[in-house]
Amino acid sequence: MKKTVQAYIEEIPNWQDGSSLGKAPLSGMQWLVWSLATAGKFFEGLIVFMGGIALPLVSEQFSIDQTTKGFITAATLAGILIGALFLGGLADRFGRKPVFIGEMVLLLIGLLGASFSSSSELLIFWLFIMGLALGADYPTAHLVISESIPASIRGRLVLGAFSFQALGAVIGTAICAVVLSSKPELSTWRIFYLLPVIPVALVAWGRIFLPESSHWLLSKGHLTKAEKQLRKLLNRQDISLLQLEIAEEGVVKYKSSKFGDLFHGKQLKSTILASLPWFLQDISTYGIGIFTPIIIAAAFGAEAQEHNLSALIHNDLLGAKGTALVDIGFLVGIAFAIWLSDKLGRIPLQIAGFIGCALGLLIAAAGNFNGGNNIVLIGVGFFLFQFMTNLGPNSQTYLIAGEVFPTKIRGVGAGFAAASGKVGAVITAFFFPALLSGFGADRLLPLLALTSLIGAWITWLYRVETKGVNLETI
Repeated sequence: MKKTVQAYIEEIPNWQDGSSLGKAPLSGMQWLVWSLATAGKFFEGLIVFMGGIALPLVSEQFSIDQTTKGFITAATLAGILIGALFLGGLADRFGRKPVFIGEMVLLLIGLLGASFSSSSELLIFWLFIMGLALGADYPTAHLVISESIPASIRGRLVLGAFSFQALGAVIGTAICAVVLSSKPELSTWRIFYLLPVIPVALVAWGRIFLPESSHWLLSKGHLTKAEKQLRKLLNRQDISLLQLEIAEEGVVKYKSSKFGDLFHGKQLKSTILASLPWFLQDISTYGIGIFTPIIIAAAFGAEAQEHNLSALIHNDLLGAKGTALVDIGFLVGIAFAIWLSDKLGRIPLQIAGFIGCALGLLIAAAGNFNGGNNIVLIGVGFFLFQFMTNLGPNSQTYLIAGEVFPTKIRGVGAGFAAASGKVGAVITAFFFPALLSGFGADRLLPLLALTSLIGAWITWLYRVETKGVNLETI
């Protein structure tokens, strides 16, 4: 009997005695798809947070001013914005697999270019190229996972892959601390960008062997190819697909991916839910994430006041070590998100996470009140922020964006949402150094807390719960 793609993915086989396995098992290819999709998120966390450690070294080596420093910190995020908005949408037009491979090749080129940059202008350009690749991965990685696995475990596996962003952040700051300790030189920042080159090349090569999304192939009318790729994904031969997935009949009017389609009918509510909370979340997350080393350097050690190479390396190491400790909250938070997302749902976790982020930022602000350096309050505040943002908005916005749109505009919808988030990230990264210098952490952090509270309110107002929902019914 002919079935839809998702029906085959959801199918639970029986033992010879007729008893059921209990849940749909994942094939080796499905696990490979998931494993290679985790890489893009890992590299993003690694590269973006390494950039925070590299920034003081780059600033000193190229003798840059505050404006140029803003461009350097914003370059990768601006690239992510453009990549998610435009390159991610290519996955709807040309397929998930070509974009999935191409983004890693582009990232490889960007890493090599950044590590050998001879000026701040060249570095900004190559950081932007790296951002393009990471931006394309935002929607594409989500799509290749969510369109390949059963709905009952979609949240856990998508967030499991997303958790590698947090792991990359922790490992990145730890690696920076180790490398900078063994090689305390201004040029050490170049090593930061060289280290991921070989892993990125291996991931690009591995993605060549993955199947194309049968959901996407069938949405384009390629029935025979969809059956072939689904056989490869599930490692079974008895597959016969329906000519047109019944659940897609309501959206066959879409001839191609169009941004305009995101703002009509019920898609407008989904677009607001997927994009606006992400924008607000990234305002605080990227500002805090990139500049945590600067904010807490004094709180985790005796900050050197001299303006020389030794003092610069000393202070940068303090920031790296303090950041590595605080970023453990990333991993703890995402672990709880993986555990709870398919139990409690996306919306409750996102709302609770936003409120918890605001509380953490206010505690950290209290630790910096009137120029103070209360180690306990600062540490607790930043740890709580990192925990709650990964339990809630940092993970749930990513999960929701890849679930609330129909197949034919899923790539462009998820890409638009990710790009909206990066608008907030770019704004924060560009203006945060000047704002931090002018207002101080005790005044700036409460403003970021306000954005989190607004994010909680918008999530509730435009809520669409996708927990356990079959993507073919979207």
